[in-house]
Amino acid sequence: MNFSAILRWISPKRSIQGKIFIAFSVVTLVSIVSITVIVYMSMRETISLNAITSVSDSIRQADESLNVMLEEIDRLNTVVVTNKNTVIDTLLSPHEEISYEWFQEEKRMDEFLSSLIDYKAYISRIAVVGLNGKVFFSGGPWMDRTVLETSMMDYMLQNGSRHAYFKQTGVSDAITIGREVRYNRETIGVVMVDMSYAFIQKTYGVKPTTDSMIYVLDKDGRFVYENHSTPHYAPSYQEIRTIHQELESNGEAVRQVIEGKEYIVVSRNSSYTGWTTLALIPMDSLLTESARLRKLLAEVSVIVFVVVLIASFQVSSRITLNIRKLKSLMMFVKDGNLTFPKKEIKSEDETGQLYHVFVSMVEELERLLEGIRFSEKAKRDAEMTALQAQIHPHFLYNSLNTIKYLAKLNGAPNIEEVSGSLIELMRSVLGNSSEFLTVREELAYVEHYISIMKYRYTEPIQLITEIEDDSLLECQVLKLMLQPLVENAIIHGIGPFAQEGLVLIRVFDADSHLRIEVMDNGKGITEQQKGSLLGESDKKAKSSRFSGMGVRNVHERIVGMYGDAYGVHLYSEPGLYTKAEIRLPKVQKRTENTEQEVI
Repeated sequence: MNFSAILRWISPKRSIQGKIFIAFSVVTLVSIVSITVIVYMSMRETISLNAITSVSDSIRQADESLNVMLEEIDRLNTVVVTNKNTVIDTLLSPHEEISYEWFQEEKRMDEFLSSLIDYKAYISRIAVVGLNGKVFFSGGPWMDRTVLETSMMDYMLQNGSRHAYFKQTGVSDAITIGREVRYNRETIGVVMVDMSYAFIQKTYGVKPTTDSMIYVLDKDGRFVYENHSTPHYAPSYQEIRTIHQELESNGEAVRQVIEGKEYIVVSRNSSYTGWTTLALIPMDSLLTESARLRKLLAEVSVIVFVVVLIASFQVSSRITLNIRKLKSLMMFVKDGNLTFPKKEIKSEDETGQLYHVFVSMVEELERLLEGIRFSEKAKRDAEMTALQAQIHPHFLYNSLNTIKYLAKLNGAPNIEEVSGSLIELMRSVLGNSSEFLTVREELAYVEHYISIMKYRYTEPIQLITEIEDDSLLECQVLKLMLQPLVENAIIHGIGPFAQEGLVLIRVFDADSHLRIEVMDNGKGITEQQKGSLLGESDKKAKSSRFSGMGVRNVHERIVGMYGDAYGVHLYSEPGLYTKAEIRLPKVQKRTENTEQEVI
């Protein structure tokens, strides 16, 4: 099966399996994409937050370490400016270079300053500069009285009432911490301590990525420290100043786009020095790991999706297996095959239930077809029987007329009467194919029947008819409705008594309905016999004299035609009488121009 055939097979328009497969695939794809995006965005945000936290902690630690050193230097400056014997007296001494006294003063000052910075690697030089031109220092680089004309000296004199910080550039980068030396409320000099710039670089060498940038700015926005490995696309001085000003109001960590490149900017302000430390971390470098994670997530998602596609195909095939079996069985039955294995689908789910219903339908169809075949065979047999029994009624009439003529010639009036009655009976039955007769026609049929039956018994049988209204004789009733009742009255009611019998037929209107009563003066019937007669109980039916199909057939025909409100009802007193009451609707005789109408 090629790929296009597979696509056609799983097409949602063609199969349930295709719909299930597509549904599983879409749900899985949406779920995997959603989870992947959520995980990636969460990891990206986590990496950013971790970077901010890490850089903030590193800056805080660097700032605290630097503050410790600056506090120590401030204490050294305090020791210097408060030392009268060595520092103040030397600066105020009138001795000039080069004299023995000046040499002694320089030696004493050098020993004093050297003792202050011994074992302090972060201090590269300490110097005492008098306004009178005297310069004393320990460490390097070399310093002479030309320092008095530098901007650093001017800055120290303007800001050194407590302590001042100045960044040197040029021969040696360093941070100079200075303080005025005062005597009698007058400034006589300045003490300056140079902090090693290498120490500051080491302290602030906290970069989460290689292209991150660290800046330290003083209160005036001037650079105290900047990363020497700053790439060529580093922000300009003015941009750093702008970021510094914005962060004073926005907070400690923000995201900024600088020259089209996105950065995370972390800042910290030192409460001791007033310096602000800025760390700029490029987002693309920070998220390099997240990019690898994104690639990994994409690869895993594709693998998972493929696995789910295969699994969903297998699951959908498994789920629809019974449906395909049921479809095959239906196509098998469609071709006219009603016999197939009845245990092919054993599941108890909806498909199994459909299978059982389908099997029941096929079995019912098979039963109906068998019934149709049986009915067709019976129909053919009946047609053959009817064909064999098709004797022309006139032939029978002529034969009976011959018998009647011979009886008359031979002086046998009883045979003549019976033959005539039989002729009229046959004419009524065979000559009228309608299902209905009038009450008049039905009573005439009964009279002919009694004229025949009375010769069967030694005692006469008297028939009395009472008609409440002659219009009732034109009402339509079912054909051969009274004869079975009269037959039961004569044969089973009057006949066993061997006495004169009476059959009374009353036709009257009862609540706008037609009522016909057939009463005999025979031996009567019991309640059990009533049930057997009307089909209410089939027990001992064959042994009962009322088990014939006549009365029951009349009752069922009336109920089937007019409903349960009508039918035959029996009343009897054993040894006295039996009365069969027929309840019918009043129906006018059907004419050529009008349909039958219930009165």
